[in-house]
Amino acid sequence: MLLKTKFIPLAIALAFAGSAGAQEVVKIGHVGPVSGASAHLGKDNENAAKMAIDDLNAKGAKINGKAVKWVLVPEDDGADPKQGTAVAQKLVDAKVNGVIGHLNSGTTVPASKIYFDAGIPQISPAATTPQYTRQNFNTAFRVVANDNKLGGTLGAYAVQKLNAKKIAIIDDRTAYGQGVAEEFVKGAKKALPGVQIVGKEFTNANATDFNAILTSIKAKNPDLVFFGGMDSVGGPMLRQMKALGIKAKFMAGDGVCTEALPRLAGDGIGEGQVTCAEAGGVTADQQKGMDDFRARYKQKFNMDVQLYAPYVYDAVMTMATAMQDAKSAEPAKYLPYLAKVKYQGVTGLITFDPKGDIKDGALTLFTYKGGKKTKMEVVK
Repeated sequence: MLLKTKFIPLAIALAFAGSAGAQEVVKIGHVGPVSGASAHLGKDNENAAKMAIDDLNAKGAKINGKAVKWVLVPEDDGADPKQGTAVAQKLVDAKVNGVIGHLNSGTTVPASKIYFDAGIPQISPAATTPQYTRQNFNTAFRVVANDNKLGGTLGAYAVQKLNAKKIAIIDDRTAYGQGVAEEFVKGAKKALPGVQIVGKEFTNANATDFNAILTSIKAKNPDLVFFGGMDSVGGPMLRQMKALGIKAKFMAGDGVCTEALPRLAGDGIGEGQVTCAEAGGVTADQQKGMDDFRARYKQKFNMDVQLYAPYVYDAVMTMATAMQDAKSAEPAKYLPYLAKVKYQGVTGLITFDPKGDIKDGALTLFTYKGGKKTKMEVVK
């Protein structure tokens, strides 16, 4: 009996010592389409999330002075709204501390209701539909400009800088594609009330044959075609435009503005024929930080940044900063700090307006020359 009484206090002491030294685990969910037609963009995003998590662990980022193990919980939504809500619920059930994603507007919006109901903060690095932050969900944030700015700016640019007078519109019927096309038309008409919208056609996000709609458009002889959709559709569309002899300029939003577009478009890419915009951008004084990030990304993953990787990286770091400011990774405790966060990232200063939209979101206009994506200008 005497021996047992001596060892009981020692066992208790060891148990307390073990628990005191245990690291807190902070789980960050990431969702993007790592399968399907936009898998190259989803993987780009997921890689950047991994990179941010690795950096947080490497520098020993603490919360309230305590050691933290940062863990990424990646999920694939296949750019499908139903799959998106399913994985959103899966992340809620896994009790993640926050979510970065989704990429597509069509998956981001329905998933955002699930995160809101669970009280889990969500930062989208790519969804641009205004609807996302107009639902009065205090858990919804984004680090890129929305379609009002994206589409509207492109519309004004088309008529003022590209001198477009007759414009044809094509969209892919997704929340993103329709939204950016509608805002483009508004922006063009506001900048030039006499501009002619000579045709409005639509396709779908998985289409490969556009001959019928392009033949209809060719007959109307537009000087510019605007497409609302992703590069997996925009690339083949450009190929078929060339095959049909359509010489109109081609304009699109961020979904088309990727490093992969020349491969997808082949000889349809033209020389300066395509103008597109990223829903984000860095000014000259911030360019070195972006260049350094791209170099680190390529070294780590042996591939170039496709599109939104820098915004994903900043989204993770912004969420981590809010947790550190709040001295807690509990969603209810750090959420108010996220709403007022200020984080200087590789994409610029991140701070949110009352709706959760990034303040002073920039756009970067690009074209393609010599088969390479070429920066034109940053517009604020």
